[in-house]
Amino acid sequence: MKYEPGESFFDEMFTAGGQVRPHYQGLQEYIDSLGVTEFQRRHGMLDLAFRNQGITFTVYGDSKGTERTFPFDPVPRVIPASEWAHVEAGLTQRVKALNLFLNDIYGDAQILNDNVVPSELVYTSAHFRREVHGVTPPGGLYTHIVGSDLIRDEKGEYLVLEDNLRSPSGVSYLLSNRDAMRRIYPKMFEGQGVRSVQHYATSLLTLLQSVSPRDNGTVVVLTPGMYNSAYFEHAYLAQQMGVELVEGRDLFVDAGRVWMRTTGGRQQVDVIYRRIDDDFIDPLAFRRDSSLGVAGLIEVYRQGRVAIANAVGTGVADDKAVYAYVPDMIKYYLNEEPLLNNVPTFLGSEPDHLEHILANAANMVIKAVGEAGGYGMLIGPASTEEEVAEFLVKVKDNPRDFIGQPVVGLSRHPTFYPDSAEFEGAHIDLRPYILCGKDEVTIVPGGLTRVALRRGSLVVNSSQGGGSKDTWVLDHDGPVTPQGQSQMMHGDGQSQSQSQSQTIGGSEAQSQTQSQTQSPSPTQSEPQPESSPGGHSYQQELEKDVLEDATLEDTVPEDAAPEGPAGEDK
Repeated sequence: MKYEPGESFFDEMFTAGGQVRPHYQGLQEYIDSLGVTEFQRRHGMLDLAFRNQGITFTVYGDSKGTERTFPFDPVPRVIPASEWAHVEAGLTQRVKALNLFLNDIYGDAQILNDNVVPSELVYTSAHFRREVHGVTPPGGLYTHIVGSDLIRDEKGEYLVLEDNLRSPSGVSYLLSNRDAMRRIYPKMFEGQGVRSVQHYATSLLTLLQSVSPRDNGTVVVLTPGMYNSAYFEHAYLAQQMGVELVEGRDLFVDAGRVWMRTTGGRQQVDVIYRRIDDDFIDPLAFRRDSSLGVAGLIEVYRQGRVAIANAVGTGVADDKAVYAYVPDMIKYYLNEEPLLNNVPTFLGSEPDHLEHILANAANMVIKAVGEAGGYGMLIGPASTEEEVAEFLVKVKDNPRDFIGQPVVGLSRHPTFYPDSAEFEGAHIDLRPYILCGKDEVTIVPGGLTRVALRRGSLVVNSSQGGGSKDTWVLDHDGPVTPQGQSQMMHGDGQSQSQSQSQTIGGSEAQSQTQSQTQSPSPTQSEPQPESSPGGHSYQQELEKDVLEDATLEDTVPEDAAPEGPAGEDK
């Protein structure tokens, strides 16, 4: 792999001296053995697979068309076991504190009375819902599904950039990316010890059923409809969980219960995994012009006869101004020091902070507290003086609605650019998906790695030109000591040994001979590719001498990836 890691940013795969990090050695060997030409050919297959299967997202207001194929880079991000253990512990701590905070502010508000978090900041948040004050959701859970965005700074430290507690999107890409990679690059996984992500839908369904007011309750996924930017994800998750995908018009309230219209008559609904914002979920409680929600739903919710995930009102905790106080919440509720730090944040609502923002805007990132997807944001160093001055007018008019943060040099990762047929560094972040149950927190090993594909850009959001990568969490710290998968991969039942010579930054590295004698446990490593309908494994298909002439259908069958568009808060 010819690649220059540079020295200005932390590089995930290589040290500044050009040495591959131990947990990436197996991946680099595979890429070197495959060669750039074949790697590029398979990259084209991935793009066609996503396009043909309809894995797209929607950009509202785009004159060029709303549907776009979600860009995907096939060089996976790799996280060693010990590093992931730290991330997992920090996220678990964080979501516990956030859930306690939400229970508190919609109850006795002790944290506000103790002046740990300013009352004005909470009560002036656009997402604080007085309509559910005093309501305790089933199990006391507000935050069932959380997607916290993590970055790594120039030193390689993980920092929390923001928390998404309303309707965090993107998990369908995580699952679809892994599925496609296993089909197009099956040998890439051989012996790597990659932990599986395929249990997400099962874990999500178990969580939703656990908060049902009735035993064996009915779960549904509530979508705004097929024109929503994340409709693919809504349909995908409903299908994976085996539950009904419904729109507001499919549900109604009667006799203090929520019912679903079916061809066999009405059926009571107990748990609603909603992908609709609070404002639109019930026209009797919030926006009266909404045709997306269910009239009377909030009253049934207040009576405890239906569970809503995530709970109504959770948005106040992902307000970007409230975010600044999460470390204080952890200390207040858990009496612990935060394991994951925030990015330093200046609040427009604080006079001294506002003064700092106005004086240093050209060197900061300024964000609107209620926006998502990379919108409502100014990146000072990438803006003109006129753009900075124009944006600061908004800040001065409504300082509560803005925060300022220093520009953090997001870590970079080798990324393949088809136009140059070379591996170049691109900035990345990570969105792990966290399921918060009554008794435990489940975190999918990995998450969605988003990559800023526009050269030099720090913005990873897909609506702003970003894409994604598969994210591997290993069951070891590296270097790879493969456990033989020859029987699973080749079907021959024989052990194999392989000797590979690798090139690191243009220099020869030591050849490694790796013995493969034992298959990994399916609970620890990523499941291997399934057999194709024709009876041959994908591995065999890709190893044919006539590989150059193979069609996409030879390597990516129709079920390689789900159909549809996706993505809410990109």
